[in-house]
This record gives sequence, structure tokens and C-alpha cells, in this order.
Amino acid sequence: MGDGRIPHSVGFERRGYLFCLFTVSVFVFVFSWFFFLQSAGSPHFIEHGFLPDKKLFSVVDNFKSTPRDRSKEDHESPPTTAAIQDEVKEQPSACEPNKTTLKVFMYDLPSEFHFGLLGWKGTDSVWPDISNGVPDYPGGLNLQHSTEYWLTLDLLSSRFSNRRGPCNAVRVDNSSEADIIFVPFFSSLSYNRYSKVNPKEKVSLNRALQDKLVAYLRVQDEWKRSGGRDHVILAHHPNSMLDARMKLWPCMFILSDFGRYPPNVANIDKDIIAPYKHVIRNYDNDSSTFDSRPILLYFQGAIYRKDGGYIRQELYYILKDEKDVHFSFGSIRGGGINQATKGMHSSKFCLNIAGDTPSSNRLFDAIASHCVPVIISDEIELPYEDVLDYSEFCIFVRTSDALKEGFLIKLVRSFTKEEWMKMWERLKEIEHHFEYRYPSQGDDAVQMIWKAVSHKVPSIRLKLNRSNRFRRSMVQIS
Repeated sequence: MGDGRIPHSVGFERRGYLFCLFTVSVFVFVFSWFFFLQSAGSPHFIEHGFLPDKKLFSVVDNFKSTPRDRSKEDHESPPTTAAIQDEVKEQPSACEPNKTTLKVFMYDLPSEFHFGLLGWKGTDSVWPDISNGVPDYPGGLNLQHSTEYWLTLDLLSSRFSNRRGPCNAVRVDNSSEADIIFVPFFSSLSYNRYSKVNPKEKVSLNRALQDKLVAYLRVQDEWKRSGGRDHVILAHHPNSMLDARMKLWPCMFILSDFGRYPPNVANIDKDIIAPYKHVIRNYDNDSSTFDSRPILLYFQGAIYRKDGGYIRQELYYILKDEKDVHFSFGSIRGGGINQATKGMHSSKFCLNIAGDTPSSNRLFDAIASHCVPVIISDEIELPYEDVLDYSEFCIFVRTSDALKEGFLIKLVRSFTKEEWMKMWERLKEIEHHFEYRYPSQGDDAVQMIWKAVSHKVPSIRLKLNRSNRFRRSMVQIS
């Protein structure tokens, strides 16, 4: 019976041993951690060679805005020539290809394809000297599809030694170094101005230029090398490149939407959606409030449209008698742009309804007006949607829902002041992404488009590399 006590005492001794071991371990861990924290307070072991240069921090500090005494500025001495030269030396010079997001080779197409369409006549060069001024682009509705103009200007200026703007894309001279091949054909301008057939001609100038372009591209080494997959062609007007698009389908198109393209020719996987250039005036220094905009819902434009635009007519009859709703016919004639500017600047919500195509310039007019867009277009594609969440500043309504009696007006009236103000603030934050400028500025429409193009480059390379797998075998067989 006495043997039964032996296991109990042994177990007790073991537990005591484990407890002592645990206590010692905890003490060592706490002491080590305390020592580590004490040593972290003084960075004695940091190699100073790895620290950023203090000049880097001075650049950051220069961007911090501090109040300035304007009265003193008027009496300050102008900077000396030496000081100006020192400042210029510190400024970035021309865009360097190895430091940019996108390296672009641009064909030196004859001027009849681009600035010649604007009336510019070159003598010694196919390109105008834009360092001394740029050819004007026609106004009115021509401007809304002027993407081709702004991108070309940006490329031409990308190697200027005094360029101060962003460098997302830079022109290179060797096509083998390029990420993409840019085709500088002002196709939207060509359609808008030269699509009619003159009495003494068999085809329009617009059609003739497209035929010339196809013939030109097909004999270029760059096209043969990639089959056109790395070529970028602008066709922002829905009817531009109408005769050539089926022949150039492997390329990357920059479009306003896919409404008039079969999916095997243009699609979201390989092509880019670019914004229209808004035609109404920007709402600068906008300090409006929910209550200071008297119009609840605004639409002014063509009401009777073909294709998917039938909804405009249906909505007109649903909304025309609603209180605080402006829904009327309008055009750019007779001061139409000024009327639309005033109307959108005075409205809380602005309708963007599908017309002949899924998209329209009205969305971008609304953004420039800080008027919350109400988008009724089931097939619409939007610029930079991989970067921007449009639901933060737009309202999307399915066509089938919008046509239900009372649905749309009830939805719009359900938004509170706080909800509307949040979307209004967001519109002011993102509006610069839709502005076309020359010189281009950071993250404006030009730079956002270049970034969108750069996002397609890995996919282009993948396709090209896969197509090269059996190139050697095919040569051997032939």
C-alpha cells in the first residue's frame, strides 16, 4: 500500500520543476524586451550612409504652404541672375525615358494626318514648333473629341529641356525601346470636318486619309513586328475611323465608348476609354450649398434620339411636370452653352442619359459643374474606373428602373443634404482628372490616359511573347 504514494510525490516534484522553469523563462523574456526597448531609444547602430540626404527633406519642406507677408514681397529685391541659374540647375530638365512610366515611339506621319487638318502648313518639318505656340483647335462641339490633339502635344513637348510638367510618357526615337507605338492621326477632327464628299471627288478626305493610314501602317516594320498589338490609335468620336477600324482591330483604340464597335474589334480588355472634353465653363471658386442650388434635377439637350436614346423621350414625359426639375430641349446654338453652364451650376443633380451611344459629354459637363451626375445608361464604360469609384460622386440607375413611374424622382429626393454635400466635395476633388490641358499638369486627363495605357502594356507583352514561341520553328519550316 505504501508504494501508491511514490507516483504522487514524483508528479509533484515534476510540476514544481516545470513551474520554476516557466518562471525563469518569463523573467528572462521580460528583461530582454526591456533591454531592447532601452537600446531602441538611441540609434547607435544605424549606418548613416543609409539615411536619406537632408536635401530630400528640404524639397518636401518647400511644398508645405506657409503664410506669406505680401507687403514685404513688394519691397524685396529681385533674385540675381546667379540665383536664378542655381535654381534652374536644381529643377528637373527633360523627361528621361528610363525614369518614365511609358516610353512611346510616335510615327512621323505627314502633317495632313494631324496639324495639317487644323490649317497648319509645315515646310521643313512634319511637326510645328510648339515651343513658340501651338495651332488652335476648333471650338464648339469639336472640342469634346479633341483627345488626339492633347496627347500629341504632350508627346511633342516631352523632350523639351525646360519641361516642368509630369513625365508619365516620353517620346523615344528608337521603336525597339518603346512600350507602345503611337499613331498621330486626328481621326475625330477628320470626321467632324472632312467626312463629306466634295462634288469633284469620289471619296471624302476623311475616307482617303483612313485608306492611306492603313496602307502606311501595314508596311512599317513596327506593325509587322507586333501585328499592330502595341499600336495606339485614337478614335474618340463614335464615327471616326469607321472605314479602317475593322482592318486595324489588333491595336489599342482610345475611345469614348464601345457603342458602335463589335466586341472582337474593341473591348475593355485591350482598349482605353477616355473622357470627353467638357464644353461648359468650369465652376471656379464654387462655394455653393445644397440650398443655394434651386434646381433639383437638370437635363438640357436633344430629347428625341435613335438607338438606345429612346429613354430620353420617355423620361421627358415622366419628369416634365415635376417640381424643381428642368428637362428641356437644347443645343449649342443661340447661347446654348451659356444656358447649360448657368443651369448646371444651379442644379443639385444632372441627368446623363444614353443617347445615340452609351456615353455623352454631359457627364463631364456635370463633373465640371460639381452637379452630381445621375447616370442612366446600362452599357456605359467610364474612364479610369480601375482607379476611381464613381459611386462616390455619381448615382447609377438602371434603365428599367428609371422608366418606372415615380422611381427616379423619389430616388433623387431621398438624398439628404449631408449625402449630397459629400458627393459634391468628392466632385471637386476628382474634377482635375477630366481636364485636358497644355502644358499638361499632374494627374489631369492627359496623364491619366497615359497611365491607363501603361496598365495595358503587360498584357500586350504577354500576347507578343506568347506569339513568339514558335517563331524559330516557323522560319525553319518555311
